[in-house]
Amino acid sequence: MVAVLLMTSGCISLEPQSVAPEITAGMPEQFAQPDSDGRYQSDRWWTAFQDPVLNNLLDEALGNNLDLAEASARLRAAEAQARVSKSGLFPQVNATLDSSYSDSPLAGTAFGASGGIGASRLEIETYSSSLGFSYELDIWGKLRNDARAGRADAIAAAADLQSVRLAVMAEVVTSYFDIVDARHQIELTTKIIDILGDRLEQTENRYQRGLATSFELYQVRQDFRNIQAGLPQREIQLTATEGQLAVLTGRYSDNIADLLGTRLSPQLVFTPIPAGLPMDLLAQRPDIFAESQRLESARFNLGARKAELFPSLSLTAGTGTQSGQPSGLFDVMDKWILNLGAGLTAPLFQGGRIRANIEIADAQYAQQTAVYARTVLTAFQEVTSAINRYEEERQRYRFLFSQLDEAGAAADLQSRRFSTGVGDYVDYLDALRAQYQVQSSLSSAARDVALSRLAVHRALGGSWNNSQPVTAPNISTSGDS
Repeated sequence: MVAVLLMTSGCISLEPQSVAPEITAGMPEQFAQPDSDGRYQSDRWWTAFQDPVLNNLLDEALGNNLDLAEASARLRAAEAQARVSKSGLFPQVNATLDSSYSDSPLAGTAFGASGGIGASRLEIETYSSSLGFSYELDIWGKLRNDARAGRADAIAAAADLQSVRLAVMAEVVTSYFDIVDARHQIELTTKIIDILGDRLEQTENRYQRGLATSFELYQVRQDFRNIQAGLPQREIQLTATEGQLAVLTGRYSDNIADLLGTRLSPQLVFTPIPAGLPMDLLAQRPDIFAESQRLESARFNLGARKAELFPSLSLTAGTGTQSGQPSGLFDVMDKWILNLGAGLTAPLFQGGRIRANIEIADAQYAQQTAVYARTVLTAFQEVTSAINRYEEERQRYRFLFSQLDEAGAAADLQSRRFSTGVGDYVDYLDALRAQYQVQSSLSSAARDVALSRLAVHRALGGSWNNSQPVTAPNISTSGDS
């Protein structure tokens, strides 16, 4: 009978069938955008900006970011917990070494009733050593499903680490291009303030000669003050963004200057990003992969809780030696002890605890099913929106770039008119200011192009910094059927 149970142990599982294939069955076969054709390549995509400063910042963040350190520690804990869950699949072996000593009087006992000659006390020494084995036959798959659930949770934690890694790198890229734009905006604002200062001086002279109205002077003065007031705000924003970047790289804000330097010159990239197939998102996006593993964990947990309804069979064995002298412990041939046992435990009345646990596990499985489905739908929508936004930002940049040519031509014309005495200096200042304003808009548009490209890569997922798949090493469940 025991042999039959050993042969059938681990061959019965009560977990439900996975619903993941049903959830992803309706995913479109292609993205709607024509630019999405082609195989997606994610490895170190940011190097296309040809900016060593950005490359160095990302390397610093990957090595020193504290969010990554926290996520790595969570992964270690999840892997250790998976090994704890897996340990129930194997026999438990314990070694015991005992010694006891007793010293009691013989008077008043059967040994001392005769009152004969001899010792008046009874001394007893006992030494024993034993080796105990215990093993629960996993007939209904409870232990195996608990181990599988732990393994799925650990793999989900590994995918969470990948999600944190992508989030940190995305924040570094975002902060960097915000800094590039902020520095450029401060430079242009300073130039505009200088121009408006000259413009105000010219207007005051014209007002004193009666060639300008007080309302015109008021407008120019207000414009000058407004632009001046905006400069400290831009500087505060730059300082805050640099501080945020310092935290991302694991530094204090005072130590970020050596990483940034004085000149930032990333090259914009306008080429389309081949997005591959929508089904690739299931493997590329770490958030989808993590939720799929949590769905599997919930499924196995439900199977384990159902198995608690059925009897469990445990086998025990113990062997050892016993002696009145320490040296006798090694006399295995004459003083050995052997105990064998088997126990069958069946739940008869638990106050509804087992069925309540099954209901909890079933509800958690249904909850995780909804989470996984929502994550898949959200991922597809994010890719679609990101690709559309990237195309729109590229078009906006091209439009502003054409405006810059026109604004530059207008400023050159007014410069030539003023130098030949045909035009007015005020007209030249206004044209030059308009050119700087277009440059300011173009700087923000360049940042938006870069960040929209980032959004496409973030929506598509992938490893970014290496081609290794998301795994949780050293936690494979032995004995899976």
